[in-house]
Amino acid sequence: MKLGTINYHDKETIIAQTDGGKIMKLASAYSAANFDETPNNMLALIKGGRKELSRAQKAVQNVTSEAINPINEKDLDWLAPQPHPSKIFGVAFNNKRLMETAHKDPQVPNFFLKPPSCLTGHLKPIEVRSFYGATIPECELAAVIGRRAKNISAEKALDYIFGYSIMNDVTSHQMKFSMDSVAVTRPKEIWAPYMSEWRHVHREDDRDLYFVYHSRSKGADTFGPCGPWITTADEVVDPNDLQVEAWIDGEQFADDHKSSYRFKIQEVIAEASRFFTLEPGDLFSFGTTAKGVGRFPHAHRNIDLSKMTGIIEIQISGLGCLANPISHIE
Repeated sequence: MKLGTINYHDKETIIAQTDGGKIMKLASAYSAANFDETPNNMLALIKGGRKELSRAQKAVQNVTSEAINPINEKDLDWLAPQPHPSKIFGVAFNNKRLMETAHKDPQVPNFFLKPPSCLTGHLKPIEVRSFYGATIPECELAAVIGRRAKNISAEKALDYIFGYSIMNDVTSHQMKFSMDSVAVTRPKEIWAPYMSEWRHVHREDDRDLYFVYHSRSKGADTFGPCGPWITTADEVVDPNDLQVEAWIDGEQFADDHKSSYRFKIQEVIAEASRFFTLEPGDLFSFGTTAKGVGRFPHAHRNIDLSKMTGIIEIQISGLGCLANPISHIE
């Protein structure tokens, strides 16, 4: 089943899409099925667990066209499908092509966090301010956690996923390296060998450290387009076997496969649960595509949203297509 969230008369409203492609308010399906206590938002539905999801699936599957008024997709005011995660996890360099350029493979996923306030919905603009400079899209598979998880194994990790979606991990490289980064040289007396274990050492007295904090560069408002749908986990046979394609204004710039991931979905979630308590509704964005197409041999790295116009579209097999126009503002 596909579930989404829209703004309907200034209220967050859950919608569902039938197998036939019709879109309805979940509350209408519940009413037609004589179910009470409709979840008032996506997080409430997720926290309701398997029992609530089963009720939602039954209501949507059994509803008839006569019982509801289907919604025209053109009339939808999309929000992120799960607008209220407590955390959004990103995974840096989780692509074998990108990891080939690393000085050293860290052997574990590299996590960063994006603020929930960066989220925006399908068809909403990606706002690129003039001082952001070079800004790129990152085309990624996302997952929504379904229940609390801590110290779980990779073998069981997929059981904790409510569903899958699409995320654009928009990133300003220019902000990253001008505002969110600092380099320091440590005095010899407080230097330790572990400080350079992650990189090449260029000379005997090389005590340089590089700090990068992905705050503004990955967390600015609208830097987290997500959606349009959450496809429930029961409909995704293997999340590590999905095709990802992306276009800018109709011209394809990426065509990659989730088999290119350095770490599988279940490995990422299990590793995160060692350090963080995963809450229902938390989002994971598992890493970008890296295989380019045509005049974009480096995929998203050939795209600069600060200089280009049009619509960024990201399509993942079975999950749908996320589209967002680029908006240049002062």
